Amino acid sequence: MRYRNFEDMPVWQDARKMVDLVYSVCTEDRKLSKDFGMRDQLQRAALSVMNNIAEGFDAPSNRVFARYLTYAIQSCSEIISMSYVLTDVFKLNSDAEQIHVQAISLRKQVKGFRKYLQTIEK
Repeated sequence: MRYRNFEDMPVWQDARKMVDLVYSVCTEDRKLSKDFGMRDQLQRAALSVMNNIAEGFDAPSNRVFARYLTYAIQSCSEIISMSYVLTDVFKLNSDAEQIHVQAISLRKQVKGFRKYLQTIEK
């Protein structure tokens, strides 16, 4: 199926859910909300996933779109890495686990989509 808008893509919709989850955790936990560096980096990584999918959607070719998806994948990995800090430093076991699981799932989804684009590009 060909999507008319990036908002119609399930992978972008899931990235949007990731942003919502990250922002909720960052604002609800008092200790985390006061750690500007950690909060900012985590929020930026989540936004990066969503925005790179959106930017790639309007790329001039599938090859360029796949490059944007690579950036989104890397940001998912960053979120996964930071989820360990949420557990180890901030002791947010439940929230960290939720972010971790969602980021792994999203990374897998984006990787699959990138592979599909690379396949049809050839």
